[in-house]
Amino acid sequence: MAKIAIYTLTSELHDEQAVTASTKDFLETLGLEYDFCGANFDDYGTHSLDLLFVRTGGTEGIFHQLLPLLQSKSNQPIYLLTSGKSNSLAASMEILSYMQQNGILGEIIHGSSEYVCHRIKVLQHVCNAKRLLCGTKVGVIGAPSDWLISSNADAQAISTKLGIEIINIPMQELLDIYASQQDGTDVELMSKAPTDAIRESIPGALRIYECLKVLVEKYSLSGLTIRCFDLLTAVRNTGCIALAKLNAEGIVAGCEGDVPAVLSMMVSNALTGKSGFQCNPASVDVVKGRLMFAHCTIPLNMVDRYELDTHFESGIGVGIRGYMHGNVTIFKMSGDASRIYAEEATILSCENKPNLCRTQTIVQLDHAEQARYFLTRPIGNHHIIINGRHKEELEELLLSK
Repeated sequence: MAKIAIYTLTSELHDEQAVTASTKDFLETLGLEYDFCGANFDDYGTHSLDLLFVRTGGTEGIFHQLLPLLQSKSNQPIYLLTSGKSNSLAASMEILSYMQQNGILGEIIHGSSEYVCHRIKVLQHVCNAKRLLCGTKVGVIGAPSDWLISSNADAQAISTKLGIEIINIPMQELLDIYASQQDGTDVELMSKAPTDAIRESIPGALRIYECLKVLVEKYSLSGLTIRCFDLLTAVRNTGCIALAKLNAEGIVAGCEGDVPAVLSMMVSNALTGKSGFQCNPASVDVVKGRLMFAHCTIPLNMVDRYELDTHFESGIGVGIRGYMHGNVTIFKMSGDASRIYAEEATILSCENKPNLCRTQTIVQLDHAEQARYFLTRPIGNHHIIINGRHKEELEELLLSK
C-alpha cells in the first residue's frame, strides 16, 4: 500500500522549534508509515492519502490561499489532522466550516492516538480503493435478466462517482467465440463430479470460462456480468464454473446480467482485495436477525471446500455447493451509487437443501433489527457476501461521494 503524506499548516506567530518538537512527539504516537512533506505541496495528490496537519491556530488564511492549489492537484476530500495544541482544533473547525459552506468534502481527524490511527488507516484503504476503481471497465454480456426489473445502473453516475466504465457486449459475441473454442479440461473438477451427467457437462462449462477470458482480454475488463440463463438454451450449460474460477483469479464476475450486483462486487473487491459471493435471500427471520442466502456459484477462493451439482432451476450443467465459515459483511450498492446496505454477520451453517440454489449459507446479523431492511427497503434481490468485517470502510467509500 502506498504511503500517507503529511503536509503542514503553521502560523508564523508560533515558535518553529517548539512546534517541530510537538509535531514529532504527536506523529510518533500514531505509529504510521508516512512521508513528511511539511509545507511543500508539490507532490500533493500523489500518495495514497493526503493529510493537512493543522499544527497551530491562525492558519485559516494560509489554508484559504492554498485551497486553489490543493483542488487543482486532487479531487479527494480534504482531511485536517490536528493534535489540538496551540489552538489548532479551533482553526481546523473554522477551516472545515468554510469548506462545507463551499461544498468541499472534508473532515477533522482528532482524538486519542488509537482513534486517530484507526481513522487514518480506514481513510487510506478507501482512497486506495478509489484509485483502483478509477479507469476500470465492467462488461455487461447480454442485457440484464428480464426479472431484474429494479436492478438498473446509471452509467454516467457510476463513471462520475467511481470512475468505472460500463461496456455493453452482445450475447451473440460470446456465442460466436464459443463456436470457435474447444472444450476445456480440469482434473480436479472432473474428480469431484458426482454423476456422469455432471462429468459430461464440465468440459463445456470450462469452454464458457475460456470464452469469457477472451472477452476480458479483448475489452480490458476488470469485471463482468453475464445474462447466464441464456446459456441454458443456447449451449445447454451454465456459467457457474466460469464465474467461480474468474472470481478466484481476480476478475470480478457476476450472474444474471445484474449490473448493480457486479458493481457492488467491484467496489468491495477494490476495498478489501477479497472476492464476493453474489446471492439472494431465501429466507429472513426479522426477530432473530437470521437469514439464508443462496446461489449456484461462489468464488472458489472463498470456500473451505466445495461440491459439484447441477444448476438448481434447470437441473442441467454444473453448479457449485460451497462451504465457508467465519465473519462476513453483507453488502449492496444501488445502480447509481447513491445508496448502500452494509451489515456485518457471522456464518452459522451451510446447508444442502434440495429446493434451493446449491450454495446455501445461513448468517446471523450482528444487529438483528437490520434484517427488516430486506422486507422494507431492499436494494434489489441480489446481495454480496464478503469474508471479514468491512462495514465501516464500505460506508466511508460510498457515503463520502
